[in-house]
Parts: sequence; structure tokens; C-alpha cells
Amino acid sequence: MYNIYAKIAANTDYYRQFTCRESLITSISCSYKVKYEDFWSHYNYIVYVMEGRRIWHTGQGSYELKKGSCVLVKKGACIVEHFVDSTFCVEVFFIPDEFIHEVLKSKSIPLHKVADSHYPVIPIENSEPVQSFFLSMLSHFDSAREPDPALLELKFRELILTIADNPANTELLSYFCSLLKEPQGVSLQRVMEDNFRFNLGLEEFARLSARSLSAFKRDFLRFYQTTPGKWLIEKRLNHALHLLTNLDKPVSDAAFESGFESAAHFSRAFRQRFGRSPLAMKAGGGGVVIANA
Repeated sequence: MYNIYAKIAANTDYYRQFTCRESLITSISCSYKVKYEDFWSHYNYIVYVMEGRRIWHTGQGSYELKKGSCVLVKKGACIVEHFVDSTFCVEVFFIPDEFIHEVLKSKSIPLHKVADSHYPVIPIENSEPVQSFFLSMLSHFDSAREPDPALLELKFRELILTIADNPANTELLSYFCSLLKEPQGVSLQRVMEDNFRFNLGLEEFARLSARSLSAFKRDFLRFYQTTPGKWLIEKRLNHALHLLTNLDKPVSDAAFESGFESAAHFSRAFRQRFGRSPLAMKAGGGGVVIANA
């Protein structure tokens, strides 16, 4: 699993892109030879689909994006399902939390939180102002000259303010509000609950929660009263047990969908935790009590 922001930023010859501070805009148009691709991002990113379709698989559900779709994907991990040999054209804006904070605080009308749940992929209404904005960006991508950084910063601000000004974007407005007001402890909990099913290491979880590794471990212990390693293995094993016994998933799928790097590692950890192999547990229909993680 790789960092999609870092991959794009490091491949300027392949991805047409502009940067503004740590924010990055890119235009992607390509065909894929692989069906699935798993990656993560330590920044939220906005996706506008100009052609084609893809499915974003997250820990809380799957989301199909097709021509005209506009969404905000929360920072974290996902598995993207490609349709082999079909063209997929998108504009992608990676935006750090700090920049979102700065822009939202400049709004004349403050945001009000209206919901507590925010799914990993948040829809944005494809309104006329949104369409006009993304169409206006195409001329910059088609030009040989790179826009002035001051203009790029204005475009980032325009995008955030445009979508934040639309009351129809209820879930997005609520998420923006949570970014402004959510305590760090709750933010850490959201990162862990949204992403434990993916094969991310502690360094990646630390970066997703905007902490150094040492600060992440310290804050995690304070919040959960256990170490991140122990919490992750318990959550992943309990999730795998659910997939095997309740959803009848194959052992290899249960391992992959629970964040284990290999089936062998999964089988060893599963037997140590539950006293039976995954295959035996699946055949026997479970029969264990899952402790709260």
C-alpha cells in the first residue's frame, strides 16, 4: 500500500500537476492494466470525474464514481477498483487540514455542525459553480505555462469556499466543521476506526493523525489504555472472524480485507488468538466470544 500523494508528487513527468504550498492539483488521464489498486493519503482530496468510472472501496462501504461525480475523500486508506483498459480522467485536489482551517475561518458566515457521522467518501453536489470551476482548471492544464502560485492559492480557496457555500453539501459542511472543532483525541479515534482494516503501519497511522510516531504512541496509550500494536491485531482478528463466520468469506479474502500483510501471518495470529485455524473456525461456524477492543 503506497501513499498516493507522494507517488504523484514524485512523478512530475507522468502526472500533470501544480503545487501551492503543500497542496497539490493534478489531472490524471490513463488506462489501467490492474483491476485493484490500494493506497492511502495523509491529506483529504477532492475528486472530479470527467470521464470513466471507478469504485472506491473503504472500511465503511463502496462508492462508485462516474462522469460528473464530485466527492471529497477523507485522508486514509482505500482500495480502488479499476475497469481494465477503460480511460479514467479526473482532476484531483489534495488539501491539508491546515489550509482548509485557514480558508473556512475567513468565511463571513460560520459553519454549523449538523451531523456526527462522516463517511470516508463524501458527496459534493455537482452544481453549476462546481462544474464551472473544474472546467476553468482545464485551460491551465492544457497550457505549457504554469500558473502563478498566488493564482493557484486563489483557486484552492475558490474551490473550498464554493463547496462550503452550498447548503446542499450537508455532510461535507459537517465534516468541515468537525475539522475546525474536533478534539485531537476524537480525531485519533476516527483515523483508527476508519482505517484499521487496511495494511498500514504505525508510521502511516501517525502521519494520518498528524503526529510524530512517539506522540502518536503516547496519545494512543492515553486514549485507548493499550498499545496501538495490540489494539490493531485485536481489531483486525475480530473483523476477520466476522468475515469468516458471518459473511462466509474465503480465508484469503478475510486476511486481505482485515489488513494482514500475508495469509500466513494471518493464520498464525488467528490460531494464537482463537485456538483454531481460520479454515477450521469457518467450517465450524465460529463459536467464540469477541472481546471489545
